[in-house]
Amino acid sequence: MSALLKPLSRRGLIGFGATAGAGLLLSGCDGLASNDKLSKIVKSGEAATQRWQRLIGRDGLAKEFDVSQLSPDFKVNGTHEPVEAEYQAHKAENFANWKLAITGLVNNPMTLSLDQIRRMPARTQITRHDCVEGWSAIGQWTGPQLGLLLKAANMKTNARYVVFKCADNYGGEASKGGAQSTSLYYESIDLVDAFHPQTILAHSMNGGPLSVGHGAPVRLRVERQLGYKQAKYVMGLDVVSSLDGYGSGKGGYWEDRGYEWYAGI
Repeated sequence: MSALLKPLSRRGLIGFGATAGAGLLLSGCDGLASNDKLSKIVKSGEAATQRWQRLIGRDGLAKEFDVSQLSPDFKVNGTHEPVEAEYQAHKAENFANWKLAITGLVNNPMTLSLDQIRRMPARTQITRHDCVEGWSAIGQWTGPQLGLLLKAANMKTNARYVVFKCADNYGGEASKGGAQSTSLYYESIDLVDAFHPQTILAHSMNGGPLSVGHGAPVRLRVERQLGYKQAKYVMGLDVVSSLDGYGSGKGGYWEDRGYEWYAGI
């Protein structure tokens, strides 16, 4: 890596966030959005990381680890359990009637049950989860590659992004009166990352079913990006040509609040 790119390393910025002192430590995801100076540094690093990753190869893999290196305590971060009525109903049934909807710019819209997803060809990978707050943990994830689902849905030629619609509500209250909360979490990636071999919809973690705290029934794993991109509680995928139809058009819940859309590491 060149001397120009090295100071902009995303992993280096994580280390900075972990050691910079009480005035700059991030106590939570809101910390980055409210710290203009640090936000600008992170954004410059993310832009350089995206260029570097695309330059060295679209299929370059994030480091994978041995099962002996699994973290004994993988922190539950963000939402611990969605309060939305729909999610609570699915949880009460152990997700037996939950279905993942794949919609948008596809020629074959589809819905898949959790059982169908579990029976699909799966990839198991042991990777490091890096949080923007400065902590990391190693976990084992199992699930079908996202590209497999998108191929089955037969995307249209103008498709550019995949939006992940999630059940967790960062507003703290469930939707009322049939109206959907504007604080529901969402994320998005482009098709380069959607078809990356390590991008999966994980239904299992560390050899067992995904727990509620870690995003049951399925969560996104896009291993070359930071933790806030690893959307939990995925309820549907929407294939789109533009991100303008979601939130503030920045591509994700935290991106709408100041985070960079490409969170490469």
